[in-house]
Amino acid sequence: MKIGIVGLPNVGKSTLFKALTRNPVDINNYPFCTIEPNVGIVKVPDTRLSQLAEMSQSKKIVPTVIEFVDIAGLVKGASTGEGLGNKFLANIREVDAIAQVVRAFDNSNIIHVHNKIDPESDIEIINTELILADLETVKKAKTRLEKDLRGNKKGADIQLAVVNEIQKILEEGRLANELKLDLTEEYTAQIIRELSLLTMKPFLYVYNVSDINEKLSESLESRNHTKLDIKIEEELLEMTKEEAAELEIKSNLDNLILKAYEILGLITFLTTGVDESRAWTIKKGWTAPLAGTAIHNDFKDKFIRAEVVQWGELLEIGSWSKARELGKLRLEGKEYMVQDGDVIEFKI
Repeated sequence: MKIGIVGLPNVGKSTLFKALTRNPVDINNYPFCTIEPNVGIVKVPDTRLSQLAEMSQSKKIVPTVIEFVDIAGLVKGASTGEGLGNKFLANIREVDAIAQVVRAFDNSNIIHVHNKIDPESDIEIINTELILADLETVKKAKTRLEKDLRGNKKGADIQLAVVNEIQKILEEGRLANELKLDLTEEYTAQIIRELSLLTMKPFLYVYNVSDINEKLSESLESRNHTKLDIKIEEELLEMTKEEAAELEIKSNLDNLILKAYEILGLITFLTTGVDESRAWTIKKGWTAPLAGTAIHNDFKDKFIRAEVVQWGELLEIGSWSKARELGKLRLEGKEYMVQDGDVIEFKI
């Protein structure tokens, strides 16, 4: 799963990426220093995993991960090709969710592309460009679907109705992800996949502040967001844990990673044993056979049943074998919906 880090130039995107991934990237203080997207793999923090590994005396621990993509800064007019607009829009189309970095700190030494600090305006600029790009996509689809409807193509009426709904909300200046669509309906799901709209993706706003406890405007606080002092996160990279503890400086990156995981609609199930304790990423609502595909595609077709216990209960019992002896392992079939924190052994 990929999270695209986006925003105006010089708001802290690449610095955040460096802090998240500990990868050396160019963070020079000028617009468009990031041209090709940097990609980094980030561990999802999960204290349950280390506790299970200790219980099982596992030889190794394998956490689940999220991929973060640092995408070039966007400017007003990107939807018509201004700046690196076309490249930006193509790169963001490939990600699963958007982490929009918004500058909410004052520093005269760091250039702002519009020479003023106005988080609301910055968000509006980014979102407007994404909306305009999506409107172009929707209008093209609408022309095609109207032709399909005249030709009595099956499902064209349903898809055209969906496209009209999306066009209406975009023209109101709102994001397409505000629409409540029935994605279990075949033709609706198909047109949404085909459109691949930028504003249909989940959004997380990352406010780059000089004080984590700073209260922002009601509008900013009402959005799905997290706050980071990205400069502090960069400084922490140069410190040892002991130095950071002595200065009482803490990172807030874990909160960002967990929020990103949450907006993607992901949950984690776990496996544990002597060889390894591992976290596996799946979509919320997946049944046991589908969840098994995280381990191997064959698990879906060859699934017989799953032995399941919640991680906390397993820790209290003390071992997998004892949990089986006590009859605490639930036998679940093909309809079982996997829950976050389930420890599972699949039978195939």
